[in-house]
Formats: sequence, structure tokens, C-alpha cells
Amino acid sequence: MERLAGRIILLWGWRRALVAFTAGALAVLTQAPFDFFAAGFVSFPVLVWLLDGATVPRPAGLRRRLAPAFSIGWWFGFGFFLAGLWWIGNALLVEADSFAWALPIAVLGIPALLAFFYAFACALAWVFWTDNITRIVALAFAFGLIEWLRTFLFTGFPWNPIGFAAMPTPLLMQSVTLASVTGINVLAVFVFSLPALLAARRNLRVGLLAGLVLVVAHAGYGFFRLNAAEPETGKPLAVRIVQPAVDLSEKWDDSVRDRVFATTLELSARPPEEGEEPPELIIWPETAVPFLFTDRPDGLAAIGEMLKPGQILLTGAVRSEPGSGGSGLRYYNSVIAIDDSGEIVDAVDKVHLVPFGEYLPFAGLLARFGVEQLVAGPMNFVAGSERHPMRLPGGIEALPFICYEIIFPNLVAVDVTSPTVIVNVTNDAWFGDTPGPYQHFRQAQVRSVENAMPLLRAANTGISGVIDSHGRVVDALALNVRGIVDTKIVISEPLPSSFPRARIVGFAILLIFGGLAAIGRVWQGVRTI
Repeated sequence: MERLAGRIILLWGWRRALVAFTAGALAVLTQAPFDFFAAGFVSFPVLVWLLDGATVPRPAGLRRRLAPAFSIGWWFGFGFFLAGLWWIGNALLVEADSFAWALPIAVLGIPALLAFFYAFACALAWVFWTDNITRIVALAFAFGLIEWLRTFLFTGFPWNPIGFAAMPTPLLMQSVTLASVTGINVLAVFVFSLPALLAARRNLRVGLLAGLVLVVAHAGYGFFRLNAAEPETGKPLAVRIVQPAVDLSEKWDDSVRDRVFATTLELSARPPEEGEEPPELIIWPETAVPFLFTDRPDGLAAIGEMLKPGQILLTGAVRSEPGSGGSGLRYYNSVIAIDDSGEIVDAVDKVHLVPFGEYLPFAGLLARFGVEQLVAGPMNFVAGSERHPMRLPGGIEALPFICYEIIFPNLVAVDVTSPTVIVNVTNDAWFGDTPGPYQHFRQAQVRSVENAMPLLRAANTGISGVIDSHGRVVDALALNVRGIVDTKIVISEPLPSSFPRARIVGFAILLIFGGLAAIGRVWQGVRTI
């Protein structure tokens, strides 16, 4: 191991960049749908050894001294985000004649920009770099801080956080209720990096003991929490989730809209299996209604005829309203509640829109260069101003999140006073049969654990399913399957949310690691005097 580490430390130029890129790409195997967490025990030790070799001859200014670590981090991040997000380009191939020109921007440009987050993480870690275990502490602190910043900087995009590598199953997701994703990110990088100590064997026993304690505590808490969970008691709710599997090339085609709508209605109206109760709540995916209700009021009438007495439908739909000052129509990506009379009784608009997907940032400037063509779908959307729970049968409330809103922990965090269920409607058909839909579903699982609430997810082509309050999949439909999920969930009386406490603990872990990294750097400086 010492010989391998030495060879990696001495790498230079394009060879060092290639190894950093490969290590980052390998780390993607820790994420869904692969869930091969052992890859992390290779990727991060290699990153540590590469940073061990990130030195420049003295004297040199700070910027020059940080440059090698910054470069290593960028190549590691580029490999990680390219291998983890290449499927974004699939969305541009749905209408290849119009959007294929932008494929390099999506496939290479987005990972190249996101790679700067990890570049800054490695540069920050190098500021505290030592020749002992505290360099691993510094790396964990830096990645934890940067992953937190990734949740909100530049509108935020916390996709595939490193901590998810430590949460491939519900058993290993439970610790998020104690330390939040922020804390798990820090601890995951620390544990994954510990094999780097095998090279020089300095602080090896301390490191292995710390890693063993963390791993056992992580898995042990999950085992305890799942086994201590009592059968849920509360208000039962019969639910039907509809997965229509509509081809995106047909979704907004005027000539087939009626057929698409009729297919979704037929799935919704199917009788339940023998002995099962008819659903009280039916959920359709994001933008499942292929027209505006203002243009097609007969659509509402057809839904009213389909619904049985007492049933309610939650569906993704495009909603329009006049703009201020005669500026034309404003369009919203919404979840709409429709009762058995075909009347719209509530609506919640998407608050966090997808840049370049649902709206164009700096539209006036970028439109001069034709960048408006990157916006997918038939129109640009306006962000909603607020989110509120939607009333369901039995006094239950549903808190809806549309598409990638579910990936933001702080956005989904809820503190409720009435029985609540999280609803996520999405259309992942843009990304085809790629890792994207699996990674998106994993985000939903973690959100259900964080908030200790069941989650109902309707996706156009999958993955649709029901997730319980501990992140376990109760039932689901696979990708590209047309069908329904019928189940009954129990909505328990709400407990005090653990998310605020977990967030505090997560930041405490981050600060402790930052303090230890600083102490380690100062101590090494004292020893060398």
C-alpha cells in the first residue's frame, strides 16, 4: 500500500489529472442505482494521496500553493459529476432536431461548473493539510462545508451528495434523523478516506478505531430504529398512484392529446382488486394533464365523471392566469386538487423552478444569443409564491413538491400540527432509462426519513411508489411500466420534527471537524519550529 501511495503522490501533469478524474468517476458507483459503497474506500484514499503530492517549491504565494490542490479537486469533481449526471443530456435528445446543439453544454458544461465546488473543497482542505490523520479530518470538513453550500448557491443543486453513499438502504438512512445530510456528508468522507492511513501507518489504529465506531453506530442506530418502530396507528388512506408512461414526443402533440388524457383516465377508473377498497385519493404525475383547463373545460368534466363520490384527484398540470398590466398570460407548474364534481378545489404552484429547464435566467441578455431554445416544454414558467398543505379525505393534509423540489432538504423540511403526507409528482421521462430516475427516487426516500412522514410519488414513466416514514418502499412501479399502484397507508398523528435538531447536530459535526483540522495544522506548525 505504501508503494502504491508513493506512486500516486509522485504523479504529475496529465497523469495526475487522469487519476483524479478516474477516482471521481469511480465514486459515482457509491450512488444509486449502483449503491456500491465500497468504491468510496478507493476513490477518497486516492484523493488524499493526490493531495499529499500537491506541493510547490517555496517560496510561493498562497494562490500558487493552492493551485495544485484546486486542480486535483476540479478533475475529481469533473469525473464525479460527469459520470453521475451525463444522463441530463438525454432530455435534449427528446427533440433532437431542436436541442441537440446544446448537448455538449449539458453533458460537459454542467459537470465542469459543478466541479468547481470540489475544487474549492480540496483547496480549503489543503490549507489545513498535515502529514497525519488531521488531513483526513480537514478533507471531511471541507467537503461537508462545500456540500452544504451546494444546497443553495446559484439556486442550489444538491444532487448526489457524498453522504448518500453511506445511505444505500433504509437501514443506513436512519442516521440522517440524528445528524442531517450535512453531518452524514462530513462523516462519510472521513470514513471513506481512512484507508489512506494504510500507506504510512501513522495514526492507523486511531483512524481504524474511529472508523469502526462510526460504522457500527451508523448501522446499529438504523437497526435499532427500524426494529423499535411500532405498527403505525392513525388515519387510513386508500391511495392510487397512476403511472401513464406517456411518450414525451406525444405529450404536447395536439393530434394525440385526447388519447393521452383518455389513457390516464382509464387507469384511474380501473376497479380495485377483489376485496380491496376503492381509492380515496388518486395521484397523477407532473403535468399529467396535456392541455390547459382554461382551454379545455371538458377535461374537468371528464375527471368529475371518472371520480367516484368522495374521491379526490391530485394532478400535475399547467395553470395559467393573466399577467399584471396586460403583460399576457403567466404559466405555473402546479399540483391541482379536483373533487368528484370536477371542480378545482385547491392548487399549489412550484416554488423552486429548474434553471434553463422551466425558466431562463437573465432572459433578456441570453435571448440575444438564442439560449431560450434550452428551455424544455411548451412555455416558460413563473415561480409560485408559497406552498401550503392540501386538504385530503379524513382531514389529512398533503404537502406537494414538484419534480426536483424534493432534492432540497430545507425546502421539504416541515413542522406540522396535523396528519400529513408528502406528495412528489414528477416527469422523469426526460431522462429515459438512465441512473437519473433512480437517483431522484433515492432523494425522495431520504426526505421521508428526515421528516418521518410517508411519501407518495407519481412519475410519468417511473419510478412511482409509496415510501413509508422510515424510507422503506411499500410498493412501486418500475421504469417505463404503464400501470397503477393501489395501497392503503396509515397517516399517524405528527410527532415533533427531528429535522431542526438534526440540522444543528450536523452543523456541530461540521464545526468540530473544522476545529480539529485547524488545531492539527497549528500543532504541526509548532512541531516543525
